[in-house]
Amino acid sequence: MKTHPDLPIRTPDEVQIEGFTLIELLIVIAIIGILASVLIPGVLAANKRSYDVSAQACGKSLQTAQAIAQVDFKSYLMVGSGSNQLSRSTDGVNAACAFSDMFVKERSTSGTIVSDYTIDVWDRRGGHVFTLSPAGFFKDAPGATAFSSTGGGGSNLP
Repeated sequence: MKTHPDLPIRTPDEVQIEGFTLIELLIVIAIIGILASVLIPGVLAANKRSYDVSAQACGKSLQTAQAIAQVDFKSYLMVGSGSNQLSRSTDGVNAACAFSDMFVKERSTSGTIVSDYTIDVWDRRGGHVFTLSPAGFFKDAPGATAFSSTGGGGSNLP
């Protein structure tokens, strides 16, 4: 065996292995786990809020379309696919209303539509139902359609 004259010869007891100990690795993994448990719920909540904002935009545009209909026709419009009904092709209705995850529930009756309307709007990926009427725009109002992640109780805007 050849040895280099400038390098010291080490015995097996003197050999040092460089690296991390098991304890150090476990501490790092625990810290990463704690950070993930704190950050992930916040990110998921932000996603739900963005879908709720989309539902609000849809609802506000429906409310604006209803106000225009009241001025033009002296009556509000029922949600439907007819020519004199509120649909995604109605002027001024936000493009968010056309998404397949957006649901609408008409709670007005043909007898009261001249002077009043009530419409519930929600995105199934969000967390709230928004109720719009001439009186205002309400989040999770009493009597509103129950929130459904499957869209149950509502339908897509025709």
